[in-house]
Amino acid sequence: MPKNNISNRKMMPHMRRKLATTTGLVMLAFGALCLRIYAINRDNGDKYTRQVLSQQEYDSIVLPYKRGDILDSKGTTMASSEKVYNVILDSKLAGVDEKTIQATTQALAKCFRLNASELTKYIKDNPTSQYYILSKKLTYDEIASFVELQNDTKNNPDIKGVWFEEEYIRVYPNNSMACDVIGWTDKDFKGHYGLEEYYDDILRGTNGREYGYLNEESALERTTKPAVDGNSIVTTLDANIQSIVEKYLEEFNNTYKNAYRDGNGAQNTGCIIMNIHTGEIMAMASYPFYNLNDIYNTDPLIGTTLLDVNGKAQDEVITEDTLKRLDTDTKYANLNNLWKNFSINNTYEPGSVSKVLTVAGALESGKISGNETYFCGGYLEKGGHEIHCHNRLGDGMLTVKQAVEKSCNVALMHIGEAEGKTNFLQFQQLFNLGLKTNLDLAGESRTASLVYNEKTMGEAELATSTFGQGFNVTMIQMISAFSSIINGGYYYEPHIVSKIISSDGTTVKNIEPRLLKQTVSESTSDKIIDYCNGVVTEGTGTTARPAGYAIGGKTGTAEMAPRTKRNYVVSFMGYAPANNPDIAIYVVVDRPNAAAQDDAKYATRIVRKILTEVLPYLGYPMTEELSEKEATELEENKLLLHAPKTVEADANNGQENENGEKVTNEEGTTITVTEGSNLTEGIQKEGSEPTLSPEEEALNAQEEEWKKRLESYEKDPETGYLIEPGTGLLIDPQTGALVEGDSYME
Repeated sequence: MPKNNISNRKMMPHMRRKLATTTGLVMLAFGALCLRIYAINRDNGDKYTRQVLSQQEYDSIVLPYKRGDILDSKGTTMASSEKVYNVILDSKLAGVDEKTIQATTQALAKCFRLNASELTKYIKDNPTSQYYILSKKLTYDEIASFVELQNDTKNNPDIKGVWFEEEYIRVYPNNSMACDVIGWTDKDFKGHYGLEEYYDDILRGTNGREYGYLNEESALERTTKPAVDGNSIVTTLDANIQSIVEKYLEEFNNTYKNAYRDGNGAQNTGCIIMNIHTGEIMAMASYPFYNLNDIYNTDPLIGTTLLDVNGKAQDEVITEDTLKRLDTDTKYANLNNLWKNFSINNTYEPGSVSKVLTVAGALESGKISGNETYFCGGYLEKGGHEIHCHNRLGDGMLTVKQAVEKSCNVALMHIGEAEGKTNFLQFQQLFNLGLKTNLDLAGESRTASLVYNEKTMGEAELATSTFGQGFNVTMIQMISAFSSIINGGYYYEPHIVSKIISSDGTTVKNIEPRLLKQTVSESTSDKIIDYCNGVVTEGTGTTARPAGYAIGGKTGTAEMAPRTKRNYVVSFMGYAPANNPDIAIYVVVDRPNAAAQDDAKYATRIVRKILTEVLPYLGYPMTEELSEKEATELEENKLLLHAPKTVEADANNGQENENGEKVTNEEGTTITVTEGSNLTEGIQKEGSEPTLSPEEEALNAQEEEWKKRLESYEKDPETGYLIEPGTGLLIDPQTGALVEGDSYME
């Protein structure tokens, strides 16, 4: 026999003993486990039974949380959650006998206008059903009559098997008010757009749950884990100011709708009002509006430009017939565009409003003092291009203040040249252009790629940037930057929520104004205020002045690319009161529905109407005498409260200047005399002889050459427009504006 077999036989008894030992140990462990399970079941069986029962879905009810409210600064509710009820039928309880079926179905039919026969059939066909929704999202008033019957067990003992499942719906009491700011929630209470999205985590709560379990007598009992409601937010908005803003944006649309082309009064019209000392947004709106309680309603799309499924604008305006043929994806793309907030999402070239930023940067960097004089002959040659002023005929001699008042492109190009590319770009960044403001709203656009840098800015780019062409901004960027240069130089982060409060009204967090940086000195700020006050009293913004109040500001007219289409964004950035500003207002009209879009009065007139109501509401006393026309207007609108006496409209005639001299110009308005300036419109004191510097002599020579050029312009016999020598372009002799074609660069 082989050796291996002998060795295996010797090992077998040892292995048997080892296997028997292991088996014994396993049996002992199993026995111990059985004893332990018996002990647990004996001592804690009821506890674990209840835990198992509590997890059974059919016997567990979700207790919904209430999403927090959104309030305006004075406590007006702008968004809230309203409890509603779903009517649930439990066939198992309602179908115990014919008497119960009849009593329950008749009560349901009476209170909810349901068909009793159909209910009876359902109960009998589905005897084990315990959850069948009969009606959804009813208010308490709508279920109250049934609850009363059901609770009256003495008279109605057989009404059984009906209970009410609670949930919440989001409600916006003011429908479309501040729709772009507030945003909305979906069926799962997730926030989309605006405050609802940005503060979603704050507004959300946590659902509770009611669990069922069996007691010692095997009777069903319940335990409740309560819901935790979401926190509410208090905004900086003022519902009254917001309603005034929206009223006049809608009025503008109604006035200009279908005026020149089919469609709305403008592609977009936006307005922001801000407290310049805190960065608080008091109102923000853009037209068209939509109803927050009916977000999928496509009626607000009528009159807007059709977008394709990828969001690209088409050469078509949406009509009722258009809506009928749109597929779901295209319709949603257009709704998505409607839901966006123009004031923070859309970008555009700011135009002349940004001239005050250019001047502020040049003053602050010390590259100009504010005492300079510039000559405008209608254009400058920069980077191989003739870059024109909006006044192709030229503005003549101008001080820095007059350059701002008349919004002269040529003077601004001279100022930008003095400031230099590096300084200009540094101040753009200091004013936060190209950077997000971090406003607490969802959807703010990034613009870093839409502004120039050291590598991309050449001579021509610097020249056009000085008057707001060639780079893009958002409305919130511009009003935040502008506010900093009229409040003493302090840049506040714009914000729209001031406080977070719990469901019981306790303050969870105060959100204080956040000062980020100083952009300019107080002296520069004072000069800008002086210049901008002149824009409204003497310059391009006279139509922005509200009845009874002095304000300051700056007009803007920006030609959109491609320049040959002559599409414009016009705007006005204003502030009040004039000499001690507190609030800023910015109105932007994107492509007005007019043959000639390049007129800032589309924006200034909106500002005038808004401030005529807002300033008295805020308690500011009138500072200016009213004309008879203004007084009549205020009386008709019930806005005349303790106003100064009325005067004739030309009462500025004959006012005295700072030297006690009465001065007027041809239009009957006061001329400010600047000591030491050499202006064609200035007033020279009798008997004095000016001493001219070489620079002033050069300017005078330019002026003489300019006058000769103007004399060479021929007049078109048919239209009366001037014909520009060399180009043949037609120019309006009253405004100096080009009648058609590229307006500023050749």
